[in-house]
Amino acid sequence: MMEVNGIEVRINKEVRDYQEGIFFGLTMRQFLCALGAVTVALAVYFFLGPALGGSDVGWACVLAAAPFALCGFYRYNSMTFEQFILTVIRSELLYPKRLVFKSDHLYTKALENTTIKEALKLD
Repeated sequence: MMEVNGIEVRINKEVRDYQEGIFFGLTMRQFLCALGAVTVALAVYFFLGPALGGSDVGWACVLAAAPFALCGFYRYNSMTFEQFILTVIRSELLYPKRLVFKSDHLYTKALENTTIKEALKLD
């Protein structure tokens, strides 16, 4: 916070992290994803409510709306949820690597082509 003429002004520590709040302090992405989550939850409630009833329909609504809420609000290392999922799929499924440790002994390599090795044999 910075104070200018008695008015406090919030300044982000990192300028790139600034997001303009459009509706209710949410960004456009967050607002649209929240709207999608509410729409899906209402659709599940009205279509599955008579069949499931009670608390089961509540859990179904939460589970159906969760992916939309994640898409809007989840950030990891400044990646959105979609970018994060694609990165996980690429690194774990498409391009899996088996890393093998192989040591290099530089001292042994240096001695291979020297006369010190021959001098040691003469003793």
